[in-house]
Order: sequence, then C-alpha cells, then structure tokens
Amino acid sequence: VSFRLVVLYSCVYFVAELCALSEYRIYPGNGKLMIRRDGKPVFVGSSKAFSLTMQRKKPAKLVWTQAWRRLHKKGLTETTLKKRTRRTNKVARAVVGLSLDEIRKKAAQKPEFRTAQRSAALAEVKNRKSTNKAKGSKGKNKAGVFGTKIPKNVAPKGR
Repeated sequence: VSFRLVVLYSCVYFVAELCALSEYRIYPGNGKLMIRRDGKPVFVGSSKAFSLTMQRKKPAKLVWTQAWRRLHKKGLTETTLKKRTRRTNKVARAVVGLSLDEIRKKAAQKPEFRTAQRSAALAEVKNRKSTNKAKGSKGKNKAGVFGTKIPKNVAPKGR
C-alpha cells in the first residue's frame, strides 16, 4: 500500500507561477491571483508585490526585482561568456580607373620614384597654364573695355 502512495506522489507535479512584479517563482498555496479588468490573470507573490502592483510601480525601478537586474545587466557574468568580436579583413578591390594589378604595382613602387613622378606632373601642369595665359593675354587689353567701378553707396543720389 505504501509503495503505491510513493508512486502517486512521485508522479504529481506542480506548476510554479511567476510573480507579475518581481518575477520570482510562486509555489502552490502562496501568493494572490488577481484578475484585471481586461480578463488577464495577474499572479502576485507577496503582499509587498501586491501593494506595489496596486500603486502601479514599475518593476524596472525597484532594485530587488528581476526586471531591474536584467536592465542593469546583473548576474549575467557566470551564465554567458562575452561575445568575441571578429576582426574585419581588408580586401583590395579594383577602382574604376585602375585594375587590381595596377594598384598593387603602384603600392610596390618606391616612394622616391612616386614623388619624382608627382613633381614632374605638377611641373607639366604649371607649364601648360603659363602657355595658356600667354596665349590669352596677347590680343586683348581688358582694362580699356570696362570703366572704373564706383560703389553704389558712394555715388550721389538725385536730390
């Protein structure tokens, strides 16, 4: 007879509800069940939790609740490890004007060679500008075409 009782008791299980405010487990025979106006059942574990729920206190502002602990990242160090950040790998890609091989060749060149090339290109651009100026200023003298400018605020008004 006692064997059957043990079997019956081992098969019986209970559901522990969670407190709506503190999120602590509420075992059978403890706490209060309150039905809200919209029909949702609210389980409250203690008179303290019931009182604070009736005052409409936010669980996230109460230090002893699980909501506050979750919000402030408390107690998570032993359960979860920090995520490892992955380093991003740099990938060389071709640009519109240059292929990947040409970019690699330029990177492999010595810096002295590149500075010499740059200075030669600048010298050529200066040369070209000076020849364009010489061509443009030969034929016309712009100072004779326009008169001297007089500012409007200095000119006399018609009174």
